[in-house]
Amino acid sequence: MIYTKVFPCGIKFAFKRSRSQVAYSSLTIKSGTRNEPQRFPGMAHMTEHMLFKGTAKRTPQEISNRLELLGGDLNAYTTKEETAVYSTVLKEDLSKAVDLLFELVFTSVFPQGELEKERNVVIDEINMYKDSPSESIFDDFEEYLFADHLLSRSVLGNVKGLKKIKSSDICSYVRENFTPDNMCISIVAGITPQKAEKIVLSAIEKYVPQSFRPAERPCPVLEGGSLSAGVTFRKEVNRKDHQANCIVGTTAFSFYDEDRLTLILLNNILGGPGSNSLLNQELREKNALVYNVDSIFTQYADTGTFLITFGCEKHNLQKCLDLIGEQLSALRGAALPEKKVKEARKQLLGQLAIASDSGEAQSLSMGKSMLVFGRIMPDEEVRARINAITSEQLLGAARKVLDPERLSVLIYK
Repeated sequence: MIYTKVFPCGIKFAFKRSRSQVAYSSLTIKSGTRNEPQRFPGMAHMTEHMLFKGTAKRTPQEISNRLELLGGDLNAYTTKEETAVYSTVLKEDLSKAVDLLFELVFTSVFPQGELEKERNVVIDEINMYKDSPSESIFDDFEEYLFADHLLSRSVLGNVKGLKKIKSSDICSYVRENFTPDNMCISIVAGITPQKAEKIVLSAIEKYVPQSFRPAERPCPVLEGGSLSAGVTFRKEVNRKDHQANCIVGTTAFSFYDEDRLTLILLNNILGGPGSNSLLNQELREKNALVYNVDSIFTQYADTGTFLITFGCEKHNLQKCLDLIGEQLSALRGAALPEKKVKEARKQLLGQLAIASDSGEAQSLSMGKSMLVFGRIMPDEEVRARINAITSEQLLGAARKVLDPERLSVLIYK
């Protein structure tokens, strides 16, 4: 059972009791790449890095030692719509971990000297990313797909934008976006909900300004619906790589679309992590054309993406595209047999159950759910909704999202 509440300051709280001696906590902020100033691409990601570079009372080394000397771990990530700082410690050290998460988010000072050093680290990260075509192709695809939309931005940003950022710019970004009503603290630990709440309240009293009052933050809705964003294109980029890398994709359902669970199931059938996915069976097992082929459904607040990605020998590129086209055509052409759908539902439910066995993954997932939906869907409800998906619904989702008129292609060769 998951315990949730919203504190008067607006911070959301989610807790799940475990039987482990290890405790997981995460402080998730509803602010990412799409929230950064236009003139500072990469600001959100740079801010995440700078959270570890000094607070009002700790140096970078002291921050690093705070949990590591306890055998614990401290980490963070940035996406297009969120920033998360999270920890793993023994359960007796949970209060120290939660306190540190709040300290980093509310009292970091972003010293200019540390910014100069960290800027070089992030620029090196960008250059490494560019040297990996199987990764950098995702950023280019979304840049083409979303054009001038905020979601076209790369999380890492670019060198030109990063060189403009000053400490005062990060402070302004944090003041505007790192507000309590934009946050969720989530915990998975072998303690009572009451003790977890007491730990969180202690951190709130210590770090959250007493004068703060939550504000209304309307969810942005893309005019015309989640599938209307984006442009259609076919582009080839000559990179002189040893193999071809390719993405076939389009816009898809948002977090708030009723068909999103249907598309999650369809994605799992088509190119999910199982070796029995349609694309893996056709391109790898049957024809030995690729090492990996995946389909990926990503949801945002107002739209989403559905991408099929693979790498192959250049002379096999068109054959791969033809085989993918055949699989998509079949999914659009007729409903899947009920036996296949039943097996797919069972497989997805098994994957979700196994994934939820990770305390860290569950903590991060709870934080995101609270910020996106204001609630965490109980396991029973998830199972019921997935088990209710029909072959006709899968056919409808395939025809809506995978219409050939909507599909774009980006090729690195």
